[in-house]
Amino acid sequence: MSSLLSFGLPKGSLEEATLKLFSRAGFNITKGSRSYTPSWDDPDLEGRFVRAQEMSRYVEDGFFDCGLTGRDWVQENGSEVEVVADLVYSRASNRISKWVLAVPENSAIQTVKDLEGKTIATELVGVTKKFLRDHDVKAEVEFSWGATEVKVPELVDAIVDLTETGSSIRANKLRIVEVLLETNTVLIANKESWANQEKRAKIENIALMLDAALQADTKVGLKLNLEKSKLSEVLETLPSLRNPTISSLAIDNWIAVETVIEKKVSREIIPALKRLGAEGIVEYPLNKIVP
Repeated sequence: MSSLLSFGLPKGSLEEATLKLFSRAGFNITKGSRSYTPSWDDPDLEGRFVRAQEMSRYVEDGFFDCGLTGRDWVQENGSEVEVVADLVYSRASNRISKWVLAVPENSAIQTVKDLEGKTIATELVGVTKKFLRDHDVKAEVEFSWGATEVKVPELVDAIVDLTETGSSIRANKLRIVEVLLETNTVLIANKESWANQEKRAKIENIALMLDAALQADTKVGLKLNLEKSKLSEVLETLPSLRNPTISSLAIDNWIAVETVIEKKVSREIIPALKRLGAEGIVEYPLNKIVP
């Protein structure tokens, strides 16, 4: 088996976010506007872009050694692949997404049982059919090519659609009846490639760096100077500053404190630190965090 690793990159909604993630992880991938074959700055990597919906089949069949897709599409395709890592990111956010059963706000459908004899539109046909079988409900499930939310109530009675925040569901005056499954981006590997020691090591290295970039995406570094006598008060008041690095300054009784905090809380923490007497406060972005 060749040591060159063939990597499947998701074409479509995940494409731009994936290229940015690889860049933060230290991999430079370039492609032309109409090209499906990118150029890598790593001589041990090659690959191309394909739709996330198809990725798990290509990885299972060995066309790719590994690739990025949604956990939902692995399940939909019934693919026998190795799930190497969960990488929670998408086109719009770093959130877990959900496939939900939704109906018009004024629909009489209140539970899954009320779908008996109804018609449902979705892109996730296989998972939806299994969901209905598990609930002993017989309903027609038709494949939707997109814009699924606009098909109710004129064309279908209900939809199963993907949502991150639920905003699109609410905007289209729909109501969620049930969550079928939660999903996120995953790095998957071909079983035979995963059994190859050299390829597995390369895949694990990539997984580590991608995860490190994602870990850093929601955090920032923080430096500050503080009178030593105030350290206990700062740590009691600001529990986010767990396990900071503390070093002495040239000025007697002053220390330097450095830590990592959640990006979203820095706007409360920095003013609080200032009020507690901290000086020289510096917030800086992080590129990677390896737990």
